[in-house]
Amino acid sequence: MDFKVLKEEIIAYSKTIGIDKIGFASADTFENLKQRLITQQELGYQSGFEESDVIKRTHPDLLLPKAQSIIAIALAYPSKLKNAPRSTKEDRRGIFCRASWGQDYHHVLRDRLNKLEAFILEKIPEAKMKSMVDTGELSDRAVAERAGIGWSGKNCAIITPEFGSYVYLGEMITNLPFEPDTPIEDQCGTCNKCVEVCPTNALVQGGQLDSSKCIAFLTQTKGFLAEQYRVKIGNRLYGCDTCQTVCPENKGKDFHLHAEMEPDPEIVKPKLKGLLHISNKEFKEKYGMLSGSWRGKKPIQRNAIIALAHYKDETAIPDLEKVLANDPRPVLRGTAAWALGKIGNKESIAILEKAASREKDEEVLREINQGIDMLVKVEK
Repeated sequence: MDFKVLKEEIIAYSKTIGIDKIGFASADTFENLKQRLITQQELGYQSGFEESDVIKRTHPDLLLPKAQSIIAIALAYPSKLKNAPRSTKEDRRGIFCRASWGQDYHHVLRDRLNKLEAFILEKIPEAKMKSMVDTGELSDRAVAERAGIGWSGKNCAIITPEFGSYVYLGEMITNLPFEPDTPIEDQCGTCNKCVEVCPTNALVQGGQLDSSKCIAFLTQTKGFLAEQYRVKIGNRLYGCDTCQTVCPENKGKDFHLHAEMEPDPEIVKPKLKGLLHISNKEFKEKYGMLSGSWRGKKPIQRNAIIALAHYKDETAIPDLEKVLANDPRPVLRGTAAWALGKIGNKESIAILEKAASREKDEEVLREINQGIDMLVKVEK
């Protein structure tokens, strides 16, 4: 088998199945990444969602015996929402980040990788492959960087010359000896905008992220959020795009190349009050196809409450009162109490005092008392 010819055939085929960019890398150990990951762990900068075993993350041959190459792919996603609904005083809206628009990208990229695997097996039936998207052991970014898909930006995203950083990444380890492509030289230069505007200073420095502070991570957690982060989330329901939207490399980049990735404006920019009382069934039917639904409705509802507080939406007081009185989940009751305090309406004091008389959960009681304190200060 002439692997140079096969490589060209794979590249040509990838274009016919909707892969926007493809690159080839060696399956050598990611030595530089290994030390960076160890440092991240030591500093407590990891989110906990990623593979914790540094060896697995950096040794492709442990994931696929006799691994020789890695094929990296990228698919561009939209950055602009067409026909975006307006947020009004009566009906405030939240927003899902761009990476959660359209169908869950894990499924979209796996479909492309499955087709690529089938194509290779037709050519070489004995070929061995292992594909992964986001939740696999390898670092998608490190593979894409080595394969020449783009350079690793200071915002910790892969930036491609063609599509900016608005790309989903996936990869396939194989035992076939493809010639590796040349990595792209870093082009961030002296630009430091993403680091400077990060809402929570999660970008410690260019290329280093403290995941525990990152809004994209925080919106996916299920517990109470610290006050310092609640006031930074704004109307974000899932994820954060700030470090991408300020990047000069993303200016004017907006690609609508895949039908699966086209967002429904009413889904990705939903009315906040309607989210507070949605059932599990309704949530799955309406939002289940989004990548942002993977943690269930609880984090989304908590973030919706925080967003209502951000807007100081007095029309939401009856809805927040219902949550505080009836929701079985302490995190939602407590966050609703805090939101009532932030909104600052006089009637909220009576609501919170009534809630305090029946509440048994200590954390929720603290939130209720904090809400009352905020309201008393406003009255003074």
